[in-house]
Amino acid sequence: MVIATGISSVVTQLLTIRELLTQFQGNEMVIALILFNWLILGGIGTLLARVITHRLWKATPARLYWLSLSLSGFAALQILAIRNLRDVFFIHGSSVGFYPTWLYTFFTVTPYCLLLGFVLPYSLFVLRNESCDYPGARIYITDNIGDVSGGALFSFVLVYLVTPLQAIFLAHIPLLITSYLLYPASRRHRPPVVLALALVTAVLVSGMFVEKPSLAPAEGRLVYYRETRYGRISVHQDQEQFTLFEDGVPVFSNQNVSIAEETIHYPLAQLEKIRHVLLVSAEGGVMEELQKYSLQSVDYVELDPEVTAVQFKFKMIKEIKGLNVIHQDGRAYLASSKKHYDAIIVNLPEPETFQINRFYTDRFFELAKAHLTRDGVLSFSMQGFENYLAEPQRQKLSSLYNTVSAYFKHVMLLPGQKVFFLCRNRPITTDIPAALAGKGISSRYISGFYYGNLTPERIQRLNQRMDSSTPLNLDNSPYLMRVMFSQWFAKYQTSPLGFIIAMVALIVVYLVRISREEFVLFSTGCMTMGSEILVIFAFQIFFGYIYLQIGIIITVFLAGLLPGAWFGNRLRRQGKQVLAITDGLLIALLAILIIALDKGSDRLPVLFFLSFGFIVSLACGFQFPVALYLRGSDAGAATRTFSADLIGAACGTLLTSVALIPYFGIIWAAIGLIALKLISLAVIGSHRA
Repeated sequence: MVIATGISSVVTQLLTIRELLTQFQGNEMVIALILFNWLILGGIGTLLARVITHRLWKATPARLYWLSLSLSGFAALQILAIRNLRDVFFIHGSSVGFYPTWLYTFFTVTPYCLLLGFVLPYSLFVLRNESCDYPGARIYITDNIGDVSGGALFSFVLVYLVTPLQAIFLAHIPLLITSYLLYPASRRHRPPVVLALALVTAVLVSGMFVEKPSLAPAEGRLVYYRETRYGRISVHQDQEQFTLFEDGVPVFSNQNVSIAEETIHYPLAQLEKIRHVLLVSAEGGVMEELQKYSLQSVDYVELDPEVTAVQFKFKMIKEIKGLNVIHQDGRAYLASSKKHYDAIIVNLPEPETFQINRFYTDRFFELAKAHLTRDGVLSFSMQGFENYLAEPQRQKLSSLYNTVSAYFKHVMLLPGQKVFFLCRNRPITTDIPAALAGKGISSRYISGFYYGNLTPERIQRLNQRMDSSTPLNLDNSPYLMRVMFSQWFAKYQTSPLGFIIAMVALIVVYLVRISREEFVLFSTGCMTMGSEILVIFAFQIFFGYIYLQIGIIITVFLAGLLPGAWFGNRLRRQGKQVLAITDGLLIALLAILIIALDKGSDRLPVLFFLSFGFIVSLACGFQFPVALYLRGSDAGAATRTFSADLIGAACGTLLTSVALIPYFGIIWAAIGLIALKLISLAVIGSHRA
């Protein structure tokens, strides 16, 4: 039953992450907040297990049955609550700040996570009532078997074949069966036992039938819904307008003439002869505008095949002559392609995530320049402004201006609903209507409104306001993400400082009350989850498809714990030496990661990051049975070591994602984790065996 609990809990965790990513626009900070809440609540649940079992409840198989049934029911209800309560707590369609996001994720996952943290040590207590010397390390290993199985089931099967609530049902079948078989045979067929099992099963089955209705929009109607490897695709219809949503964010519409004209004609008006165009993502109406030019080829790059299928189905984009749809990440395509283009048009939103930010860094601009012809032009855009350019927006534009200027001799910013960057090695004209008229290209919006909106004075004033001292936006030190993170707080007149101070104070209180062995596990948990966050963010930066890979990453970080715990249990009597060696290994692994990121960046294969995660978790798994042995292996020691590992992991998640990576970059974040492990090594050295 412990294995079945591990399977169901990891599938539920991964689906919860994906669900909240959809509700809060796929921001990596949301991943970190979910993992932090999940781990800290699990740690609290683990501590409660010892207190409640010791003082109130004797651990029995019958009570474990009722706890497991409750856990199964909460899983489906949690997914439905995340979907349906957002518009109850927040104004429909509103943007949500850091603190409301944290509180929403905290309260929606609290019942499930507290119970999950409670069940694992409670299972150990049930086993020890039958066999008083049952080793705590074995329950840790058994739980890891379930966790890895659940991660593999989700990442390689469920994510491809079923919807979230179907996955919840399938993942909980083993837990329902084993829970029922665990119940004492003499009382197994009593009506309350059978009725409770039937009720929970009915909740899980009902969830599958309300899957689509639970996603219905407040306005308009849902005309299409599909879960893909890369995200959730839905299409909402409001009268004659169709809008495509990816992970809850509106990305395409079939009625957006002004943006379509600006996106295409601003860059193409700069060129005399245009044969080949690369379009990274698209906007409704852009194909009609491209059709006005005599192009030999239009390579349209879109990661998810389902996105393009939906666009064609609902006529958001048009099939035109020379169109070649490429289903690949845009940056990965440029890295592997040898084709040269007269224009590269990036049609992506502002870099609010590391996945999008990777198209606005030095490495991408270098790739773009290498794939442009001698007279070619690169175009991309940022959020515009009416009359006043706020300082955070000015810093974002300045960082981009400074970064792209290192690769192109001429960079021009055109203000408006969006601020368009035009970048090339030849002079850039700002008289777009005259250039289009010379080519015989007709337009509705530009010909009628351009001169009134984009006066020479306004264009000149914007370009002169660029700050040359603003840092560049680099892959390993994404300045734009730091600004976006700060802007997220400034937008709601809040600061992360209060949250961080409160967390640090609580951590200090906790640390002064734990033993050396527990501190080692705390630092190891912190380092493991910190490394996992580093890998998640690196995936976003270098590969750009975390929605698919999040399950694989978490599974790999779980997979190493199992053999590590097994070997650690065999060598536990060597105690202090094992802890010191594994701490040294963890420090060496982070040092290798720093060197690899500095030298290889996006040339590193996916296997490197997955291998790094496996070896890190292997070393961490080694330490748990050793620390438990040194603490005495009794029930109190088991709950405290379980809890130290979980609370440390929660702190590592928060520290890395909220403070280190946004403000210092990936490499300095890794250095910070090394510093923590050096402290742990010093603590081990000061401990007398």
